[in-house]
Amino acid sequence: VCGSCGRNPSLGTEPPAAVAPGFAPVAVAASRVHPGRKRKRSRMMVKLVCGWLVAVAAILYGAHWFLNSSAPVVPPPATQVAARISVPAEDTALLNKVRQLCAETFVAFLAAGTPEERNQFVLAPITTAARMVKFDSLNPILTIDPQALKLVRSAVVHFPSRLGIEMQWTTPDGHSLDALFMEENGEWRLDWDHYARASDFPWALFLAGSGEDQGEFRLLARERLANERKSADTVSIVLYAPRPGFAGETGFQSPEFIVPRSTRDGHLLDAAFQLDRRGENPFGVMLPSINPEGLIRVRVKVRRIEQDLQRRFELVEVVACHWYAVDEPGVEIPE
Repeated sequence: VCGSCGRNPSLGTEPPAAVAPGFAPVAVAASRVHPGRKRKRSRMMVKLVCGWLVAVAAILYGAHWFLNSSAPVVPPPATQVAARISVPAEDTALLNKVRQLCAETFVAFLAAGTPEERNQFVLAPITTAARMVKFDSLNPILTIDPQALKLVRSAVVHFPSRLGIEMQWTTPDGHSLDALFMEENGEWRLDWDHYARASDFPWALFLAGSGEDQGEFRLLARERLANERKSADTVSIVLYAPRPGFAGETGFQSPEFIVPRSTRDGHLLDAAFQLDRRGENPFGVMLPSINPEGLIRVRVKVRRIEQDLQRRFELVEVVACHWYAVDEPGVEIPE
């Protein structure tokens, strides 16, 4: 023991006992360590670990803040910016006035169970009724739960002779669809031809040789080799059937059509494809396109020719570069 304090200078441990020859030394038992010192070291270790975790979290947060604050802000598409900034006050007032009426018309149309019930919500019901019956007999009816639809956008369409309201919707499974409404006899009615993508005959059956040898169709058009053929005298296009309710997908594809650029049809197609590349729409509609990328909407007349046991197709006329029930082409032909 210490001569001054009388305590054992071994700090609580005993020196190892002498070991007899031939026996291994015995380790000092852990229980001989003072319990208070063990708890103190454990608390110190917990504090060190917590402090280290806090420091790492602070470093990560600082790096995240710095990167986000210095990253450039990506502007929204030009069409969306224009839709927010350039919408005339009268268009906004019209949308606020009739948007709910158009939505109610659309919901009632979808909820109707028979063609006769649906007919009361469409434009020109008397002349449209026969086309609706024929179309429904040849095409599967698109079934949509009106309560599950979500309205995402709407805009005023300025036709040369009247106004329309175009609305875009999404379904719970992520698909998009659109509908146009125009005023008739004091009511806002659905443009059924536009909504149904109405054609005289199903495109797939027409390509297979069924039906009349000529018809008018609402289709999607793609320009083939646009960059490689931009100096050529002709436009090469392929036509696809749309899939109602599945705006981002296409149906059956036609053979290639070669259209001289110097003709009216060539001018219309050129103007429509240029419009699409600029992110713009026919009639200046300020809505983003829901078409598959690079495809435009067209109304065309196509003839099927059967000769010498071979079948070929001829583009008779490009009626319009849209699907609305109006006859104006929708794009301006340059002089």
